[in-house]
Amino acid sequence: MYIRGRVGISVVIFVASALSVAQTTVTAHAVLAGATKKSKSADASNVVIWLTPTDGSPAPQPNRDAPKPRLVQRNKSFEPHILVVPVGAMVAFPNRDPFFHNVFSLFEGKRFDLGLYEAGSTRDVLFDKAGISYIFCNIHAEMSAVVIALATPYYGVSDKRGQIVVPDVPDGRYMLHTWYEAGAPETLNAMAREVTISDSNSNIGLLRLPAPAAVQSHKNMYGRDYTPPAPGSPAYEHP
Repeated sequence: MYIRGRVGISVVIFVASALSVAQTTVTAHAVLAGATKKSKSADASNVVIWLTPTDGSPAPQPNRDAPKPRLVQRNKSFEPHILVVPVGAMVAFPNRDPFFHNVFSLFEGKRFDLGLYEAGSTRDVLFDKAGISYIFCNIHAEMSAVVIALATPYYGVSDKRGQIVVPDVPDGRYMLHTWYEAGAPETLNAMAREVTISDSNSNIGLLRLPAPAAVQSHKNMYGRDYTPPAPGSPAYEHP
C-alpha cells in the first residue's frame, strides 16, 4: 500500500507538470532614431511593450494583495514619470511637497480632477478600463506623467539602454504593442504585430522609435495658459 501511494503521488505530480504551460522570459531592445552613445537622446528609457493573447484567453487576474501603485508628487514632479498598472488598479497620488497640488487628467484614458489638496495628504483614482492617461497638475505646468492601464500582465518598461524584460510569459501567440511618449499614435499602431513566444523564440528583437522631441506646452484643465500662483495662495511654495 505504501508503494502504491507513492506511485499515485508521483503520477499526479507528473500529470500536473505535463499539463502546465511553459513560461518564458521575453526580451526586446528599444533603439531611438539618431541616437549616439554620447548624446542625451541615447536614453531609451520608458518605452513600454505589452503582449495580449491572440486566442482571446482571459488574462490572469492581478494580485489584489500587491502594494497600491503610487504616483508621488515631489519637487514639482511626478515620480515615476511613467506608471504601468493592471486594469482595476487603485492608484494613490500622495502630495509630498510643502504646498498644494491639483492633479487632473482630461484628455485621454481616465478623466478626473482631484481638486486642491495639501501637503501630506493623498487622493486615490481607480483605473477601471484599459487606456493611456496623461496626468498634469493644474497649478504647476512643468508637472506631467503618464499612467498606462493594461488588461494583460505581460508587459515591460525599458531601462536607459533600451533593454526590456517581460517575465513569466506562457508560450503561445500574442499581439505585440509598443508605446513611447514621443511616438505618434499612427507610428506606434503600425508597429503592432503578431509574435510567437517559446523557449526557443523569446527575443522580440529591435524596436526602432523616433528620437525624443521638444516638450510641448499644454493648457490647464480650463483650456487656458498657466499663470504663476500668487504669494499667499494655497499653491504658493513656502520657504
